[in-house]
Amino acid sequence: MTMRITNTPKLLAGCSLLLVASSGYCDSDDLLELSVEDLLNVEVTSVSKKAHSLNDSAAAVSVITQEDIRRIGARSVPEALRLVPGVDVAKIDASRWAVSIRGFNNRMSNKLLVLVDGRNVYTRAFSGVYWEQQNLMLEDIERIEVIRGSGATLWGANAVNGVINIITRHSSKTQGGLLVGGGGTEEKGFGAFRYGGQLNDNTTARAYIKGDVRDQNHLTSGGKGNDGWEGVRTGFRLDSEQSVYDSVTIQGDAFYNWEDKQTVLPSVNPPYQLEFDERIDSFGGNALFRYKHIFSPTSDYSLQVYYDFYQVNDVQRLENRHAIDVDFQHRFSLLEWNDVVWGARYRYSHDNFEFRPGFASMTPQSRNDQLVSAFVQDEITIVENHLWLTLGSKFQHNDYSGFEVQPSARLMWAPHPQHRLWAAISRAVRTPSRAVSNLRMLTYVAPTTPAVAVYINGNPGFKPEQLISYELGYRTTMIDNVSLDMTVFYNDYKNLRSADPGQAFFNGSYVEQPLIFGNQHSAKTYGLEVAAVWQMLYWWRWDVNYSLLKMDFNSRDAMEEHGQSPQQRVFVRSVISPTESIDMDIMYRYVDKNIAVGVINPVTVSNYMTLDVRLAWRPESQLELSLTGQNLLAAQHREYVNAAFEPAINIDRGIYGKFSWNF
Repeated sequence: MTMRITNTPKLLAGCSLLLVASSGYCDSDDLLELSVEDLLNVEVTSVSKKAHSLNDSAAAVSVITQEDIRRIGARSVPEALRLVPGVDVAKIDASRWAVSIRGFNNRMSNKLLVLVDGRNVYTRAFSGVYWEQQNLMLEDIERIEVIRGSGATLWGANAVNGVINIITRHSSKTQGGLLVGGGGTEEKGFGAFRYGGQLNDNTTARAYIKGDVRDQNHLTSGGKGNDGWEGVRTGFRLDSEQSVYDSVTIQGDAFYNWEDKQTVLPSVNPPYQLEFDERIDSFGGNALFRYKHIFSPTSDYSLQVYYDFYQVNDVQRLENRHAIDVDFQHRFSLLEWNDVVWGARYRYSHDNFEFRPGFASMTPQSRNDQLVSAFVQDEITIVENHLWLTLGSKFQHNDYSGFEVQPSARLMWAPHPQHRLWAAISRAVRTPSRAVSNLRMLTYVAPTTPAVAVYINGNPGFKPEQLISYELGYRTTMIDNVSLDMTVFYNDYKNLRSADPGQAFFNGSYVEQPLIFGNQHSAKTYGLEVAAVWQMLYWWRWDVNYSLLKMDFNSRDAMEEHGQSPQQRVFVRSVISPTESIDMDIMYRYVDKNIAVGVINPVTVSNYMTLDVRLAWRPESQLELSLTGQNLLAAQHREYVNAAFEPAINIDRGIYGKFSWNF
């Protein structure tokens, strides 16, 4: 157990749940004294790459705290992300997820940047995230900062629709031992052990190991989904305060996953498809070093270096990737009325692909990529305590599309201490991925006479997808015990990926129809995100958010190739702590229908509702026992269809028990 309620009324007013308009994390006992209004001053770092009041951040930013993760009974990072409005989270099967912000959600979502302690976890293979590889120890997460909207000026490649920054806890906050275990119907068994200690007067460290076993779900057509999953992960973190001005962090992780999956691959020979029950192995690891020096309260610099690698081996391909990343940033105040942050980054990546013969190929099979970037941002105080203007730009060069500039401008106005208005305009690009540039893959075979085989072909001349984003936001706590956050946005996308038909030809025994990746599509999306927190009683709190998303494509082909994310999403959470030792959390979600990307034809996923309930009891301060029920409204439901090469899977209802013991 990472935290317990010691002062129920003040904790619920302080840090017991996600506050989209006024969120923070329980960093000390002092935070237990905060009111809803006071929490607006809690600091976040993802918006401007420096500590900054959330209330004064000119962006749609949310914070998921360690307490939120614990109290909702999350067993993975994507489950916790469901707390944030505008974030589309769909569970594909027992281990895989589709996660995006403001549309374009699918397994290969490529317009979202995900960071873990500043380490970029997106893969160059398809510019997305293998979420099953991010099976972090949730008890070690300090907070998750989510920026809805472009963060490209500071973060660069892929920060098109948003940034998810996962920040783990300083090792000084995880001293002693922690033992976690449990199991149930879907979460068949899980356990984790962590121990932290002090190495000397200035240095603390921790190490952990965890394991999970998840049951298979059911196919939409009936029968078992054969999607069971097992994973083990281990890691460490060391923090050393060399002086009051200098600090060093060294950390690393390693994982090994086993995943079952049913796969159906197309074939140019009768019966034109091959069915497999396969066992997927994947493993990887990372090591990170970070040094920070503080010159003064308004000036500091940091240097971060990390190495990351993974391997995935399944019936389709054997994929290996290695990356080295060096990042430097410096903050200073040039004058009393401005605050400048600038930095530079170099990333080197090496990959190798081996595909099943006749199914796909990558040309060249192995490739080295480099990415060089720099950014500068200046926050200018126009009227003290009332008006701020932030201007900045990212300058980036990659080996696929060359040089890109990604500027932004943000304005924050505070007419009253309880009101904030902000506006932003940004340009962002999604640089070409390895697959869209170099992949050739058989996607579908029509069993006609002769058969028609559809191949998708990469395009080395593929241009970056472009976005111009407009945002307007408002925050207020004008009513006691109530906070409100509203954001409206309009996104204009150009050069979106298309699959353009080439000239068909007869290839011996079948007709080959090539599709070539191009940039013929465009789209306009707009929407509204509203979040409210109401402290109804000192021991009872409500958290409600609503998201509306409209997606207009330039053609039906564009819609079918990119899909339609749910138009409306509703989330309601009731947080109850009637005594210091008992918690009850109730979470309701409504998700509108969506259209998933198919191989040939799109697939519609019906709207659905879910209800999760968690009960927790602390018989003594260091021990927590909990029972969590998930997806309780139906025996099973479908959230997503990964229509390429595998059957549709429904997500089963589940219940599990858990104990957490600090010692």
